[in-house]
Amino acid sequence: MNSCNPSIEQSDRVFQAQWQADAPSVPAPAHQTLLQSFLQAGHEPVSSCRNGTCRACLRQLSQGHVHYRIDWPGLSAEEKAQGWLLPCVAYPDSDLILRDAA
Repeated sequence: MNSCNPSIEQSDRVFQAQWQADAPSVPAPAHQTLLQSFLQAGHEPVSSCRNGTCRACLRQLSQGHVHYRIDWPGLSAEEKAQGWLLPCVAYPDSDLILRDAA
């Protein structure tokens, strides 16, 4: 699937996302960023720029898959390979569990 042009079927999907392993799941529609999903569910994650440059929302992906609609989401190739993501610009491709950056 082309991550810049998700199919209609994929964009209608709603996954479940957890901010951390012991937190309740929230709905995470494929058409919106993870940050938007957490905000809509009443969470107040640390964030600032909402475009992937400040890295305030940096989290590590413990389980699942995401994609980005921009070429440079503020992460190096090494960070991506290690599972780091920016929820402000990351879109879910599956159910997800995130964990703290610390």
